[in-house]
Amino acid sequence: MASPTRRGAKKGRGSTKRQGRDQSDKATFLCRARAAQWSPVDALSLKGLAKVYPNGVEALKGIDLTVREGEFYALLGPNGAGKTTAIGIITTLVNKTAGKVRVYGHDLDTNPAAVKRCIGVTPQEVNLNMFERPMPTMMHQAGYFGLTPRQARRNAEKCLRAVRLWDERNMLTRTLSGGMKRRLMIARAMVHEPKLLILDEPTAGVDIEIRRSMWDLLQEINERGVTIILTTHYLEEAEHLCRRIAILDRGEIVVEDRMEQVLRQLPEQHFVISLQQAASPGQKFAGFQVHWRSRYEMEVEVPATRSLNEFFELLNAAGIQVLSIRHKTNRLEELFVRLTMPDLPKLPDREPGSALEQPDAAKA
Repeated sequence: MASPTRRGAKKGRGSTKRQGRDQSDKATFLCRARAAQWSPVDALSLKGLAKVYPNGVEALKGIDLTVREGEFYALLGPNGAGKTTAIGIITTLVNKTAGKVRVYGHDLDTNPAAVKRCIGVTPQEVNLNMFERPMPTMMHQAGYFGLTPRQARRNAEKCLRAVRLWDERNMLTRTLSGGMKRRLMIARAMVHEPKLLILDEPTAGVDIEIRRSMWDLLQEINERGVTIILTTHYLEEAEHLCRRIAILDRGEIVVEDRMEQVLRQLPEQHFVISLQQAASPGQKFAGFQVHWRSRYEMEVEVPATRSLNEFFELLNAAGIQVLSIRHKTNRLEELFVRLTMPDLPKLPDREPGSALEQPDAAKA
């Protein structure tokens, strides 16, 4: 019988060996990660991603892009920029020509099944079975990812409740409103509990009230730890939801940064200011372009060389009191046009006294 001391010594040596192996494996992993320049907390990494179609169209020209875990990320660009191709490659629907794709550390080339399990996708087109009901739709989707019937029912209920469709779970899908169908598509994409959710025009075709309620829903999903990549033509949507942005044009990334940093590239800022009392739309303010929407509301262009505080000083000198102020919602659109269509001339300023500037006069 071995003495306790000897058993302890053997155990200690074995524990030390295991710890050594663990540390060695960890060091090897970190070295490989550093060598390949992949971050263990990157939700998505694209390196040198390229796609040339058989007809010679070069849809992607070796783009590099990183989406960090937990981000709400905007991927924007005009039609034909390469967004759909990039999403198709990431979701294994399109074969790439060159480059590397990793999703939460899984290499698309060597482990596409693991990549698929990490991703949920809502396409731009409503592709639901209109003669099916939401609950079977969720169960079928869960089955594609190998969930047991018990897991599928549990996840389906959780997701339908999250998108506020639990009460409609047994209704025919064709009887749901447009906004409900969009929410059902999001729930379906989330039923297998993906870490990365890709939303392609998630609010297309719904009115502004429903769109804003969906923004709240998407923010809730992101706050639960799900990384979200958003493509949209509603540029105010990207500005409202996303913290970082990449803009694609002709298969290349023309800008990629935090949203506020990207917006600072605009040479001027535009604000909408509401006033406490009616003012004369004919008033001018030196150094600033002002467009009057009504006697109670104006738009002001603040050049990069001036500050908003300077404009407030001019308002105070004129005895004009401000009720509220906000950025115009088209700042991102202005930047988008500047980056992707640099030769497009700037739109002319509106004529003073136009109906748009003085709606009160137009109604008289």
